[in-house]
Amino acid sequence: MRRALAVVVLTTLAGCSTTPLPAKNPQQAWVDMTMLGGKVVMAERLDGVRLNDGRYFQVTPGSHDLMVRYDFEIYAGRLMMAEPDERTCYLSVRYDGFQPGQRYVLETRTLGMTPSARLYDQNRKVVAEDRDINCLF
Repeated sequence: MRRALAVVVLTTLAGCSTTPLPAKNPQQAWVDMTMLGGKVVMAERLDGVRLNDGRYFQVTPGSHDLMVRYDFEIYAGRLMMAEPDERTCYLSVRYDGFQPGQRYVLETRTLGMTPSARLYDQNRKVVAEDRDINCLF
């Protein structure tokens, strides 16, 4: 039974990972995501609306609220030898100046138990930082 379940899960994941990204619309801005440390960063909501594909944001010019899900490990004890716990946080970033045809990077990171997010423009200049963080334990 476990083997059958593993095959189904791996097949599903393989199908997701081979789905190509859509073509970039030159009339919109593209937002890639990256993380320094952590396990997963996924696009969750754009202007309060849940997204179907968590690998990127593609937004019209102007102002938008981006929400990402960020999963990372924390060490709850004083000793780093303990097994880490996983923490899931939702970080929101608002930026008012998205430009058409521009590429941005939303980068998440954690310092200890505190996550953060920064939005960089294509010149690697910070244009916005997280404004709201909600974590689950």
